Amino acid sequence: MKKFLLVVASVVLGTASVSAADLAAHYTKAPVMAPAYNWTGFYVGANVGGQWGSADPGTSTVFDPAGYFASSSVPAIAAVGAQRVNSSSVTGGFSAGYNWQVNNAVLGLEGDINYFGFKGSASGSALYPCCAPTGFTVSSQVSADWLATVRGRIGFLAAPTWLLYATGGAAISEVKGNFNFTDTFSAATESAAIRDTRLGWTAGVGTEYAFGGGWSLKAEYLYVDLGRTTATSTNLIGFAGTVPFPSNVYTHSVDIKSNIVRVGVNYKFGGPVVARY
Repeated sequence: MKKFLLVVASVVLGTASVSAADLAAHYTKAPVMAPAYNWTGFYVGANVGGQWGSADPGTSTVFDPAGYFASSSVPAIAAVGAQRVNSSSVTGGFSAGYNWQVNNAVLGLEGDINYFGFKGSASGSALYPCCAPTGFTVSSQVSADWLATVRGRIGFLAAPTWLLYATGGAAISEVKGNFNFTDTFSAATESAAIRDTRLGWTAGVGTEYAFGGGWSLKAEYLYVDLGRTTATSTNLIGFAGTVPFPSNVYTHSVDIKSNIVRVGVNYKFGGPVVARY
């Protein structure tokens, strides 16, 4: 009986020892490593949104004793020629860029080309101070069909797959303006056109969320200022062009400023995946 109890005790103690060893091995095993998203890499994307903005076309002339206008007409024309054009439209296009992730910071460079759709017109009339009841009308049309930007981006990661960023750089667009002057004093008319590829600036903020397989969604706001462009004209004529008129210099100008809100999707090619516990 004594020998039997010794055998049973040995078996129990041996089993407990094996179980303790298995348990220790289980808790000291190296944990599984899971991949973490990394933003470094080249990407392409598409976006759609809307823009709303304004332009301030201007028309003015100068007093010339040998010219067409009385001195009192010059400020009157400038006042009517200082106009405001508002525009809103859908925008959309394509982008490409490259990101560098450094710890929780992401630096990048992005370019895009978009349909801009800026378009609007304005018109105003007044009586000549010197010669009422005759007067004049100034009309303006402004448009910009496309917009391209080249911007830097700097952001930080609110989470491994969630980026918040600021962006800014150059904005490029072809700005077009058409101007017309007519009066009832002697049926004088003048017209001019502007067509100028402008280099302006843009700045904004955005957020981007990566959801797997290289894909990410973004939302972005940009402010665009294309500056002011100017043209001069001396083609004043009267009575449907039948009577020569003294030459008068006109100055026409236009600027465009716009706000853009858009959403988009990007696809990142390759890029490193960093392992984490």
